[in-house]
Amino acid sequence: MMNPEVQVVEPAGILDGMRAAEFRQEISDYVEQGAKIVLIDFKDVTFMDSSGLGALVLSLKTVRAANTQMCLCSINEQIKMLFELTSMDRVFDIYEDRDAFEKAVAATR
Repeated sequence: MMNPEVQVVEPAGILDGMRAAEFRQEISDYVEQGAKIVLIDFKDVTFMDSSGLGALVLSLKTVRAANTQMCLCSINEQIKMLFELTSMDRVFDIYEDRDAFEKAVAATR
């Protein structure tokens, strides 16, 4: 059962400069609509480059400015490595999968 305050963004394929703008826009829209938590589910993302990472960081700033939370889940090995190399694994709240995220959110209610 998803909470209405939680909005899920499910990018797919390659998250790069071509996709980054629409990805950021989707997150901004949810924040404007009053989402308390934006969950980005990476289960269908095969690859993310530095512009995808940049979009994620800019989105995090948008989200934090609105006092909203941004969480990530289901990141693959390539994205995990990118996050570790850039220390972004310390910046984002990352959950193993959607179930782990939902359990964590339920525990804080």
